[in-house]
Amino acid sequence: MQSNQSTRLLSLARHLLRRTAAQASQQAAGATGAAATGAGESGSAEQTTHFGYQTVKASEKEQKVHEVFEQVANSYDMMNDAMSLGIHRVWKDMFVERLGPTHGMRLLDMAGGTGDITFRYLKYLAKQANPQQRSSHVTVSDINQHMLDVGRERARRLGLTAESLPNSTIAWQCADAECLPFEDASFNAYTIAFGIRNCTHVDKVLSEAYRVLQPGGRFMCLEFSHLTNETMQWLYDQYSFQVIPPMGQLLAGQWQAYQYLVESIRRFPKQEHFKQMIEQAGFDLVSYENLTFGIVSIHSGFKL
Repeated sequence: MQSNQSTRLLSLARHLLRRTAAQASQQAAGATGAAATGAGESGSAEQTTHFGYQTVKASEKEQKVHEVFEQVANSYDMMNDAMSLGIHRVWKDMFVERLGPTHGMRLLDMAGGTGDITFRYLKYLAKQANPQQRSSHVTVSDINQHMLDVGRERARRLGLTAESLPNSTIAWQCADAECLPFEDASFNAYTIAFGIRNCTHVDKVLSEAYRVLQPGGRFMCLEFSHLTNETMQWLYDQYSFQVIPPMGQLLAGQWQAYQYLVESIRRFPKQEHFKQMIEQAGFDLVSYENLTFGIVSIHSGFKL
């Protein structure tokens, strides 16, 4: 009796296993057919990417980032002071010092809309030479026209006009870092500060930077990074997620925009990984320097 019962249970188990396997096979075949149909209709599945912690279509990210910076453009510099307690000024000063601007340099300041790096660059040059010896050409480029408008107005208020810069020029160019409208080898320095993590295809940005630089030209990137100390990283995370979005709401009326900015920092590659990406784009002598425990890093590479 017990033997017969065991046999029946074993037979039932085998039947259930066979039926489950058949159902799984049918589902897999259906999914394959659906995928093949989708591929036939559209050519290929649309690529996705991250927008902060969200997963979005790659074709949508640029517009979403554009909307963020449209919202924060007028309060961008004030919020930088508030969020970093003013330390961003020190980081940017060090960034320009590491670049070491020289007479005759042609600089592309990418994602430089409000002019923070360009104005420091010109100030640095002013200390290095008398007015007759100064000459430089800076192109400030940003994908967001509103940010460029803010930068132009700041330049006017600072008195950075053609009359005050007799041998230097500032051009303002709305452009996409992934597809620049400049000729090959147009610049001998390329800077991008706190902008590259917002780009959809970082590899394309690096490739374009390499293309528009002259042989011997230098690529420099200032970007939020990852702390090397776990305790400090935890404290930094608490500040970033618990303080910055409410601060954005209080000072700029923009909680979601600053929530995205905090999340985008966490999604950006770690220092060594980004260094490898710069090398893969063709740059040599690639290095990075951590500032403030690695909250930000200065990345550098040369087109040799």
